[in-house]
Amino acid sequence: MEARHFNVLKVIQPKGEFFIGTIPAQDLVDITYSDIRRINNEDREVEKYLGIQRPLDKARVLKIKKYIQSPDASFPTGIVLSVDPKCAEYDPEKSVLTLKEFKSEFDDDPNVSLHKIAKVLDGQHRIAAFMNSQGNYDFTLDIKDFELNVVVFIGLDIDEQANIFATINLAQTKVNRSLVYDLEGLSKIRNPFRTGHKVAVALDTADESSPLYHRIKRLGVKTEGRESSEPLTQAVFVESLLKLISPDPFEDRTTALKGKSLKRADINELKKHPFRNLFIDGKDSEIAVILYNYFKSIEERWPTSWNDQNTVGNILPKSNAFKAFMRFLKHLYLEIAGNDIGRIVSKSEFAKHFSTYDIKDEEFTSGNFLPGSGGESSFYKVLTKQKTIAELKA
Repeated sequence: MEARHFNVLKVIQPKGEFFIGTIPAQDLVDITYSDIRRINNEDREVEKYLGIQRPLDKARVLKIKKYIQSPDASFPTGIVLSVDPKCAEYDPEKSVLTLKEFKSEFDDDPNVSLHKIAKVLDGQHRIAAFMNSQGNYDFTLDIKDFELNVVVFIGLDIDEQANIFATINLAQTKVNRSLVYDLEGLSKIRNPFRTGHKVAVALDTADESSPLYHRIKRLGVKTEGRESSEPLTQAVFVESLLKLISPDPFEDRTTALKGKSLKRADINELKKHPFRNLFIDGKDSEIAVILYNYFKSIEERWPTSWNDQNTVGNILPKSNAFKAFMRFLKHLYLEIAGNDIGRIVSKSEFAKHFSTYDIKDEEFTSGNFLPGSGGESSFYKVLTKQKTIAELKA
């Protein structure tokens, strides 16, 4: 009979008792399953909702799979499991919990196989990151020992399981991405996230002449003591810049943590990520100068709308316009720099291009460019001269 044994601590709370322990990732993959929430339409009168988990987000799993192979991978919070009492045996003298298969002698009492011992109430994406496409442990992962701490409830009814799942997920507050990038400033390892943070801080604080001076919410919320409205978040700034620096920022970070050097980009790679070699060569200040020159030329071309952060409907200082400008920067930078990718393009070179637009300050409105990704896309089409504002409105 298949079984897994691990040391635990018994915890007693108002909800009842549960156990806390650690278990190797491979063993956890072997004994767990997720009861995915779905709709059963067989009963046409009443839709029956079954299961308590959310569908697996494959993109999220891939991100976690990359993360667990990095040298600093860590999951401090516990994975929450629910186990049928017939599959669990606790030894109070040794503080050992045994989870085992169940073989029934009766037809009305179903067997429980190894892979159905523990239902996942929270942590399905973390467990899935250790799996291959067949749902088994992925032995191709570049990791050695990886234990996960678990919280095990025994004998919970389905309503109790659902209540725990809902409580965990409704009570959680997502970490502000801007705060995460700000914490990269404390990192001793050079990586694209840290560079994005450094450039953001430089343009936001270093010089009052900066076109982005005091416009970036460093922590994602209004900075204490500032009178300006700060229309951009650090997350929007950094994530826009990362696209010009790296095809895979997290992979770059992992490479740096392993003490390995990044390979300099060739011309084809630079056409996709033009600041790649500047980042690899440690020239963050030159990236900042290029951005300074770029946005300064925009500020001087449309000073009224750029500096008007208070008029409702003026979009030029806002994130949608910023993201469109950052998308367009790659296009314009490559056009000006030619094959000399990596050189500092001057403000006058950028300004020469923007002088060719006949758009007026008062046309940068939410009426012409709707909020959301659609408005950003429209703005980008105007910048690339695929469309005029009149054509967008037609």
